[in-house]
Amino acid sequence: MSFKINKVKGFSSQIGHLVWQMNYIRETTLEAAKGLTVPELDYLIHDDANSIGALLLHMAAVEKGFQIEFFDGREPNEEEMAEWGDAYSLGEKGRQNIKGHSLGFYIDKLNEVRERTLSELAKRDDEWLYEECVWDGHPSNQYFIWFHVLEDEINHRGQIRIIRNKILRR
Repeated sequence: MSFKINKVKGFSSQIGHLVWQMNYIRETTLEAAKGLTVPELDYLIHDDANSIGALLLHMAAVEKGFQIEFFDGREPNEEEMAEWGDAYSLGEKGRQNIKGHSLGFYIDKLNEVRERTLSELAKRDDEWLYEECVWDGHPSNQYFIWFHVLEDEINHRGQIRIIRNKILRR
């Protein structure tokens, strides 16, 4: 892999830069989780912690939520909340309901959601990135929305690395 942010074929210039970053961040996230077993993915470092599996599914859920809100222009429906709500919110419900899955399960969810994001981004141009929108009651633009997806993944990737180091030292 090159460490030069570049255009990506099939995307406008600025969107291509964003996609390159999304690809790089995802690669490093998957490297941080590589080889983990189900018990390791379910491990909680304390009673109020999130597991690595829950963090991986949360990454997919955040991106899915942003797809619904900013590509589809609506709130998640009941079915989507049933599938993604615990992962989006994490906390106690996440600890109770997100466990027992292999790394492949989480990778499949991440890939499934990312595939749609890339498909939707390929339909848009750089001007779209600067279109204004409202997020969490604040003025924003599409660029910030998708930057935040990256920011969230980077944050949780750091948590995954800390948890993984703790597991490996046990």
